[in-house]
Amino acid sequence: MCKTRIALGIEYNGSRFNGYQLQQPGTRTVQAKLEMALSKVANQTIRVTCAGRTDTGVHATGQVVHFDTTARRKLKAWVAGTNAQLPEDVRVRWSRQVEDSFSARFSATARSYRYILFMSEVRPAILANNVSWSFAELDVTKMHQAAQLLLGEKDFSAFRASQCQARHARRCVQQISLRQSGPYVLMDIQANAFLHHMVRNIMGSLMVIGCHERPVDWLKEVLNSRDRNQAGITAPAAGLYMVNVQYPQLFGLPPRTGWLPAFG
Repeated sequence: MCKTRIALGIEYNGSRFNGYQLQQPGTRTVQAKLEMALSKVANQTIRVTCAGRTDTGVHATGQVVHFDTTARRKLKAWVAGTNAQLPEDVRVRWSRQVEDSFSARFSATARSYRYILFMSEVRPAILANNVSWSFAELDVTKMHQAAQLLLGEKDFSAFRASQCQARHARRCVQQISLRQSGPYVLMDIQANAFLHHMVRNIMGSLMVIGCHERPVDWLKEVLNSRDRNQAGITAPAAGLYMVNVQYPQLFGLPPRTGWLPAFG
């Protein structure tokens, strides 16, 4: 039988997952749960490819995956049927049949993340696993100014995790902004691709500037050093959301693959 390629839009709360990627048997990952659910709906083994792997504790509202199958199901069955087999902290939001040339990973032209930080003298309880936290009041204007120094194609080695497996550290940051909404700081960043921990390491460095421990231009010094030891801490995973993946229009995917989480 001929195979059909299906693309899915996925969202998940990463708090109780050991990241997206499949690991050793018994480890709770998004990929493991998703493939198990899809395999039940298809009545055959399904393997998925994602737009970008997320770490332990990181969330997604706009993850995209694709898979090949000989099973014939209505598109709504890939949504409703799969969701019926999934745990409550991961959901399929939409499905599309795509041509064989489509790849959730390699066809993507841009990826977007939102980082949410809560400023308060007391650590939040209800949102503990869904936002990051700072007891200090941050200067968001200075953080935004510094962030603009990262725009364009640059070597982001200074914001790259030591275990990153990417072949090189050059990435193109297309958009980045920081704004405050009440006690929340929202950072939105879009790039052609990201390095391991890149967004969290950028946010950790911007927090140093927000606390007035370093001037705005310090971020450029860090970037040019290409030395991870010169940058700030890795900001907590709880505040990070993968919110969108962009693809050429010819594939017929939703213009925005996910929704933007907002608090406050």
